[in-house]
Parts: sequence; C-alpha cells; structure tokens
Amino acid sequence: MLARRRGAFPETLRPFEEIQREMDRLFNDAFKEIGFGRDSEMAAVAPDVDIYEKDDKLFAEIEIPGIDKKNIDISIEDHVLSIKGEKKSEREDKGRNYHVVERRYGQFHRAFRIPEYIKAEEIKAKFDNGILTVEMPKKEEVKKSSIKVKVE
Repeated sequence: MLARRRGAFPETLRPFEEIQREMDRLFNDAFKEIGFGRDSEMAAVAPDVDIYEKDDKLFAEIEIPGIDKKNIDISIEDHVLSIKGEKKSEREDKGRNYHVVERRYGQFHRAFRIPEYIKAEEIKAKFDNGILTVEMPKKEEVKKSSIKVKVE
C-alpha cells in the first residue's frame, strides 16, 4: 500500500499522490457524514463503516470489535442515522509496563444522512462477531424493477 503522507512518494510518483488526494476528497464529499467525521478529534475512536445497497435494502456495516451490544445506541431523527457507543478499556495498568498500545477506547459517534426513500420505522440492526449491520428497507416506489422489452 502506498503511503499518503507528504514526501513519502518518489518524485516520479508525485502526480499520482495528487490524484489519490483528489479522489479521497471526492469520495469523502460524495458520502458526507453528519456530525463527527473521520477527520475530527473523534476519528481516533470512530469505527470504520461500509454502506452498500443490495436488492431492496440499504445496509451499513460498522466494525466495532470488543464492544458489548448493550453499549450501542442507534437512533434515527430527521433522516439521520446516528450510531453511538463506547468501547471501555479492559486493561489494568497495575504492574505492567506497556511498550505498544494500539487498541483504542472511548466513546464514538457516527451519523449519516439516509435517503428519503428509506422506511425509517422498519430499520433493523444485528450485532454479530464485532460487526453491527444496520438494514434499511426501501419504500416500494423506489425499488428497481425490470421490464422485458420485445424487439421486433
């Protein structure tokens, strides 16, 4: 994987670094987040999210390993899906001299604007093996349909 920090690319690859940065900006703008973003101070604890569409539903998969499902709060208000939670530290520092600490703990909040065509009252969530899956069914009028056209 290519490094993204400035100066990490050889001079001949510098134009690709600029293209990568512009692509990142375009994708970030296209899937703009509401509330705490990945670039805020909450980014250290904010879990990664995949949002995708399948059949007649929209899905959000949030990676939150090490969290008890009772510490997760999901709500919808004004077409904004809000996911909050807290990963509590389980480490005990007594007698330990840590050399590396990479696991992150604390509160997180991710919020996304969901399309008007989602049936907010029918949204379901499932938490399994560290992945929170939020299933958002579409209203009937926006479900894709296929019509066979006869060629004469």
